[in-house]
Amino acid sequence: MGPALVEIKTSNLSHTIQSALKNRDFMTNQTFEFSRAITRRPASNIVNGLRAQDTGTPDLKQMLSDHAHYIATLKRAGAEVVELAPLDPYPDALFVEDIALCLPQAAIMMRPGAPSRRGEVAEMKPVLSKFYDDIRSIKGTGHVEGGDILVTEREVLVGRSGRTDAQGVIELAGIVEEWGYRLREVFTPPGVLHFKTDCSLLDGETILATKRLDVSGCFKDYRVLHVAEGDEAAANSIRFNQFVVMPKGFPRTAEMLDVAGYEVIEINNSECAKLDGGMSCLSLRF
Repeated sequence: MGPALVEIKTSNLSHTIQSALKNRDFMTNQTFEFSRAITRRPASNIVNGLRAQDTGTPDLKQMLSDHAHYIATLKRAGAEVVELAPLDPYPDALFVEDIALCLPQAAIMMRPGAPSRRGEVAEMKPVLSKFYDDIRSIKGTGHVEGGDILVTEREVLVGRSGRTDAQGVIELAGIVEEWGYRLREVFTPPGVLHFKTDCSLLDGETILATKRLDVSGCFKDYRVLHVAEGDEAAANSIRFNQFVVMPKGFPRTAEMLDVAGYEVIEINNSECAKLDGGMSCLSLRF
């Protein structure tokens, strides 16, 4: 897929800002400053999770240890963390980010492109209803997964991929335009699962990305920091309050971020990586 961009513009930005301030009283940048996170404990049948290619069987004991470290880090950043029980019928359910988009105004339930994951939506909706009065849903035939959505200060970037299609993007745009969001559709590189597999938000103006994604021009108005060659898996990190949480094992990228002034926390991701999972996949943040 080439670097063509499809842009969907909306209005009422001032109303969006006012509503956001009412709903998030002490947060100054809702794209990376959060007071809550939702996670889900890995199930015992995690070995049956989806993967693009077989790179080994996930070790549940190691994954649980890494997951505990992840939760402890979010708590250290000042978050209230909701820790959900495993969902045995859905081995991929620990990757909660794909199931919903959490904005200051509302939560939007996704329609996953992977058929085996669609039942997770009904399991997550009542959880989010405890925190949101307004919950919307992707109801059409299209597909959208949260791993393809990057929310910045200025816009919502949605990557077309094997899990997110044009119909899903159009329906999502129709929902978020009510709150004044500018949604821009971009394209995920071939062979890459999700848009955020190759990028993450570091602050209001800065994106961490792979060169293969940046070359498309989708970040031309942002400051972009490239992961080191061979560190592509490090691009899926998260900025959570004062920390940049990244997968362990990529010292050149970690050093680059440290030099750039970010406080980096490294968490082992060897087992989730066998299921194409990364740091952003493991939580809903709001």
